[in-house]
Amino acid sequence: MQDTIIMITSVLGIGAVILISMTLIGIAMGKIRDPKLFDMYGPAMGVFFIIFGAIETSKMNKENYAMDTAEYESAVSERLQPFGQIRLSENKVSTLEPAVTETAQPIQTVMTGPEVYNDACLICHGAGIGGAPVIGNVEVWSPRIAQGYETLYRRAIEGYQGDAGYMPAKGARMDLADAEVQAAVDYMVSQSAN
Repeated sequence: MQDTIIMITSVLGIGAVILISMTLIGIAMGKIRDPKLFDMYGPAMGVFFIIFGAIETSKMNKENYAMDTAEYESAVSERLQPFGQIRLSENKVSTLEPAVTETAQPIQTVMTGPEVYNDACLICHGAGIGGAPVIGNVEVWSPRIAQGYETLYRRAIEGYQGDAGYMPAKGARMDLADAEVQAAVDYMVSQSAN
């Protein structure tokens, strides 16, 4: 089917070229003076070139070689080979993968109370956002301190919904250790006590 279309388009193309050539010769000799002639040939030639370009493109795509699955897998395997090889002696070549060493674990550091406060707590407890008691405000902190350190620790670690507002668990910093949160509570209490 495609070959038939190619043949028909080729014949039409050759015919169009001959017709245009004859028309141009007639214009050059002064025998054709119709200005509408170009209005007719312009779109006709545009359509011809679009169809001809599409067919030529499909012929080029038809010529491309498509690999079957086995050839494709072989080519992928070949591209995934190690970059280099180690020559152990004249006849032996090693393609062994490098030995994987144990990945280093990050060093866990414990932040101090002031560090945790500045890093996590300052946002709310510095400005009183969400009903958070502002550090240094003795009037607001006194009733909380009177409840005891264990209550303050538990509410800071687990979170708390009170009348004044909401305290997210660990100040929404779940990466902090409980001891770090307790150190931040101790720091805020020390800055807010009588």
